[in-house]
Amino acid sequence: MPIVEPAPYRIQYFENDTCPPDIFIPADDPEAWAWNPRHRWVFDKLAIALSQGLDAGPHGLEPSAFPVFSKPIINFRGMGIGSRVIRSSEELRVTYEAGHMWMPVQTGDHVSTDLAVLDGEPLWIRHATGRPTHGGMFDYWTVHASAFPALTTSLEVWTRTNLAGYSGILNTETIGGTIIEAHLRFSDQWPDLYGPGWVAALIELYAGQRWRFADSDRQDGYSLALFGPHKTRFRHPPAALVSELLARSGISSIQITFREERAPEEHGNPPGGFRLALVNATDLAAGQLARAELARWFGVG
Repeated sequence: MPIVEPAPYRIQYFENDTCPPDIFIPADDPEAWAWNPRHRWVFDKLAIALSQGLDAGPHGLEPSAFPVFSKPIINFRGMGIGSRVIRSSEELRVTYEAGHMWMPVQTGDHVSTDLAVLDGEPLWIRHATGRPTHGGMFDYWTVHASAFPALTTSLEVWTRTNLAGYSGILNTETIGGTIIEAHLRFSDQWPDLYGPGWVAALIELYAGQRWRFADSDRQDGYSLALFGPHKTRFRHPPAALVSELLARSGISSIQITFREERAPEEHGNPPGGFRLALVNATDLAAGQLARAELARWFGVG
């Protein structure tokens, strides 16, 4: 499939749209890095911080003030691996780790944003925020219909300044309006919540260097997560149950987010739990009900 999607439970979003066989669209960071040599620098979180004029540097250099936030300069596995707040020069010295960086601790809303970019010019933008619970887990994410005008403007300016010549989707993670990381790919958890025709527009952006997506009837969407305990071997729910839930009003899609044939420890998950499913919905209450029924079947929650 020319949209290179590593998660088999997400192929459902792309299998009904035709993509030219010689066009490859990344849905994950390794492919995005390999296929964008001119702009792959955005995966360098230290470079992202410096591009915004932040006081940041690699381990081995002393910050001008504490506390700072420490993390790997490049991390393709996500999940906040190796990240921590460092509160003193002594703590930085004893936690020194090659390949890690520090930057100011950011506060405010944590927002994930997808931008459609043509030759460095942003042409479409959509923001999402998560509702965290504990242990790195999220209850659900809201894909907002609203524009977030201040954040939109700052991201548009940064993109024009830094990504001349880039065409494709740009994903950014911001806290309080500051970009903490960027990715040369789209958020593959909820492309259905962007509305009908979005995947076709995505393909045309990469294949035809055009962006044509009306986006005239956008509405809030929700991506609800279901977690179970670690070290437990789960089975997939019956296809009939998933089909029945999908037929309900307000339910957009269901992802069963693990592979039965793999041991639980072979899956990447946050410390707080093992992710079983995601329910994408245009109605939050309908999504919560569908998730509750899946939870009963799995015997969790």
